[in-house]
Amino acid sequence: MTGFLALEDGTVFRGDSVGAPGFAFGEAVFTTAMTGYQEVVTDPSYSEQVVCFTAPMVGNYGVAAARNESGRVHARAVVMREARGPAWTDWLHRRGVVALSGIDTRSLVVHLRGKGAMRAAVVAGAASADEAVGAANAQPPMAGRALAAAVSIDEPYVFARGGRTSIAVVDYGCKRSILRRLAAAGAGVTVYPHHSGPEELLGHDAVLLSNGPGDPEPLRDEVVAVRELLGRVPVLGICLGHQLLALALGLETFKLPFGHRGTNHPVLERRSGRVLVTSQNHGFAVAPTEAREATHLSLYDETVEGLDVPEARARSVQFHPEAGPGPHDGWPIIENWVKEVASLAKEA
Repeated sequence: MTGFLALEDGTVFRGDSVGAPGFAFGEAVFTTAMTGYQEVVTDPSYSEQVVCFTAPMVGNYGVAAARNESGRVHARAVVMREARGPAWTDWLHRRGVVALSGIDTRSLVVHLRGKGAMRAAVVAGAASADEAVGAANAQPPMAGRALAAAVSIDEPYVFARGGRTSIAVVDYGCKRSILRRLAAAGAGVTVYPHHSGPEELLGHDAVLLSNGPGDPEPLRDEVVAVRELLGRVPVLGICLGHQLLALALGLETFKLPFGHRGTNHPVLERRSGRVLVTSQNHGFAVAPTEAREATHLSLYDETVEGLDVPEARARSVQFHPEAGPGPHDGWPIIENWVKEVASLAKEA
């Protein structure tokens, strides 16, 4: 079956359907990751997005349940230059994911870099390009959308018992690899819904604010909850959690033209001068600032990639230190934080 991707500006890219038949709508974005295709599409941060892979072949090494970052696929559709192996495409088909192969992804990425991420319709079935473009334009833009509620849990649960310290994770769309890294570092881990208040979270030794999809600015109640934690318990924010911490501290966020998505993003660690190669997935960012709290900067656009506010007992990173998938330069961030929290809890 043939298929096509129609962007809101009327540009159409044609290919072949290799997933489920039907229609999908979302924000067209691209990731430069060369591996980790299963982790990408199951990452809740890709909710409401059509993911284009820049890697020329996707599906080479099959699929495995251990690679899932959540319980389901969150990407609305998948676009590839060449889908390889029936294991991958069958996996997408069984999960009802619309997917296209044979797309000129290089031209698509150049288009999105030049004009920005935009609304899109992906069609694997009978529809005209004009109808698809009109349907894409009828979708809400990503700016202003609060998506955490749609991907968060309803009730708290214990991920890992025991450990040398007790960590509360606020789930705005949390990846499983973050939870696994916390547990591997020796923490007991309890996961809470996105709307949890400080009274629930302060019963733990520390709080981790997870990644998640959408615009941070509409999450006003979540920002208030974060602000009420500051100075009372150690806090670590990752990705969306970093942006929410920034808003709680009075900094600004904004929508990037085409986002940071991939596993090769250079980040300057200001204190040491070291450059970290990082895994990233976000369409919004913390605006550049001269504030001393900014510990890490993107070497692409100088957006704030890390914060450290000792008086608030809070720190954060925009990139993904758990690296699922990605390089391991950021791995020590979670481990060192857990050690520090355990030491403080022991002293108390």
